[in-house]
Amino acid sequence: MVCKSSIIARYFDLCKQNHADMTEKNRADAIFLYATEGIIQTDQSGTIILANPSAEKMFGYELGELFGKKIEILTPSRMHASHVNQRTKYNKNPHARSMGKGLDLYGARKDGSEFPVEISLSPYHTEEGNFVIAFIIDITQRKQAEDRLKHYSVELEKQVRNRTLILEEAIDELEKTKQELNEALEKERSLNELKSRFVSMASHEFRTPLATILSSLSLVTRYGDMNDKEKQNKHITRIKSSISNLTDILNDFLSVSKLEEGKVEYFAEEFEIREFMDDLIAEMQLLLKEDQYINYAHHGNEMVTLDKKSLKNIVFNLISNAIKFSPEGTVIKVASNVQKGSFVLVVQDSGIGISDTDQEHLFERFFRGHNASNIQGTGLGLNIVGRYVEQMNGHITFTSELNKGTTFTITFKQ
Repeated sequence: MVCKSSIIARYFDLCKQNHADMTEKNRADAIFLYATEGIIQTDQSGTIILANPSAEKMFGYELGELFGKKIEILTPSRMHASHVNQRTKYNKNPHARSMGKGLDLYGARKDGSEFPVEISLSPYHTEEGNFVIAFIIDITQRKQAEDRLKHYSVELEKQVRNRTLILEEAIDELEKTKQELNEALEKERSLNELKSRFVSMASHEFRTPLATILSSLSLVTRYGDMNDKEKQNKHITRIKSSISNLTDILNDFLSVSKLEEGKVEYFAEEFEIREFMDDLIAEMQLLLKEDQYINYAHHGNEMVTLDKKSLKNIVFNLISNAIKFSPEGTVIKVASNVQKGSFVLVVQDSGIGISDTDQEHLFERFFRGHNASNIQGTGLGLNIVGRYVEQMNGHITFTSELNKGTTFTITFKQ
């Protein structure tokens, strides 16, 4: 075995020789001494028998200081036990191999500091025994570069994610703005259509009652001069009816316009439903045809919590439709029921009814049934009712049969 003093002597002898005079053996020794890689030779027991200057410098040791030390001295203390086990397994099947591929290997300096390394092992055998040469590279700079690259990559990915998020948010905002613009455009189109249909409808629907008013006023004057009170009162009634029709048309249009523009405000309040219905039905007596009457019944608790103004619009439209589409001498049945958690309103007539085909379009704006073309109306009433019920989170259903009548049922949760 080579002793420590002979290694040191040999090292200084090689340093003094001229490169031109070196023998082949000397050239091999020079490679060992001047290689930038760390080169360490160990015997089968893991004892260091040779270490070149680069290895000694790499691990922070003086010349020859590693001689006779166990190889584990160059590994982190936490790895000593596992390294001994790995070395034992390797000695059972020694072979040339590169270490560190896909692994993070660390060497330990004399001062205890650690640094990343790559190691290649080359075993060989002589008559003196088995030996292993380890070639060691300090990859600190490479690791630092990899860490910087990884950091840059992480930062870049983070920036990409941030930019992507900003872009997605911008796209979402654009989509939202687009949707809002489309909704505004659709609402504008709807309002323009509403105004256009109203002008068309008004020019037709206003003409008849206005003509009736003008002719009846003239006859009222004439019968007044003749002191014929009966005929005079008859035409006064016709005037009132025509004015009522005009008022209904204007109210329908204003209601739809407010609903379309989102100007309808809802304010729930507690009130007595029987008193509310009695007052409303009393107001509608002038709309009744000859020998028509309204039969109202209430069951259950008398207090409800709803938007009073909206409910009035709903009930008024339903009862006025029942009056309008029912013949003289018929009964309009109205019932209300307040139970725990719900309020139910039912309006039933025995009028002209609604065909199965027309029922599919009943709540559409300006829709009028095929059997209602000769009856004055705007085709807005049920559309308004449906919109108010929806806004108040209620539910409306109906049943109808031609020439037998229609029943509407509205339910509100309390």
